[in-house]
Amino acid sequence: MTKKERGNFGSKLGVILASAGSAVGLGNIWRFPYETGNHGGAAFILIYLGCILLLGLPIMIAEFLIGRHSQANTARAYQILAPGTQWRWVGRMGVLAGFLILGYYSVVAGWTLEYIFEAVSNSFAGKTPAEFSSFQSFSSNPWRPALWLTLFLLATHFIIVKGVEKGIEKSSKIMMPTLFIIILILVGCSVTLPGAGKGIEFLLKPDFSKVDGNVFLGAMGQAFFSLSLGMGCLCTYASYFSKNTNLTRTAFSVGIIDTFVAVLAGFIIFP
Repeated sequence: MTKKERGNFGSKLGVILASAGSAVGLGNIWRFPYETGNHGGAAFILIYLGCILLLGLPIMIAEFLIGRHSQANTARAYQILAPGTQWRWVGRMGVLAGFLILGYYSVVAGWTLEYIFEAVSNSFAGKTPAEFSSFQSFSSNPWRPALWLTLFLLATHFIIVKGVEKGIEKSSKIMMPTLFIIILILVGCSVTLPGAGKGIEFLLKPDFSKVDGNVFLGAMGQAFFSLSLGMGCLCTYASYFSKNTNLTRTAFSVGIIDTFVAVLAGFIIFP
């Protein structure tokens, strides 16, 4: 596809939601509360915010610049900008990283579809707490996990083949607001639980006694993982940005949304 034929996102909101959709995921909802709980609560959050500002956002802007200027996917972008050099391997490693991440993300997404099906079909009704967790029987089943994995990959394929504007952007405008609504409902339910105040205090009260070099490394790793840096997604998305897209503003918008979801996940988990 030539540069003139290459499509673009249809709106600024679509750019932000699609980029945020790439960033927001397991890193926010699962890994961030885990790291926060192990590394001093709000102390970890403060260090994480510093890593976002000093490292995450500048690298995100750099990936945006590379993608938009090259007008190519991450496998070709570095080769176009630095022909005849070894920089091409940076893009190829990004593709490999994305491929490996898809390997476990699609499995976890399949689990999620299974639980959505059980919830919609009211399969949880009347079960005791011991019976409620049916993951062991589900994961040991020879065909059910594979079925949901296949359905998830087919749904992903269906969205992608429809293109950037009619596929990725359109689905992001539906699914990202839906995600925010679900998270806000869960936060409301969580903070009204008996004894929720102790969990909120644990989250918001910094414990600097637990801060050491590993905490800084953990916060930096969380920033990279949470913002989808170094795996080719943002660079490829940016190749579909229009020339009028403000890259700095887009990066800050994605960073704010990403951090907001991560902190809200803490308000869901700790109470």
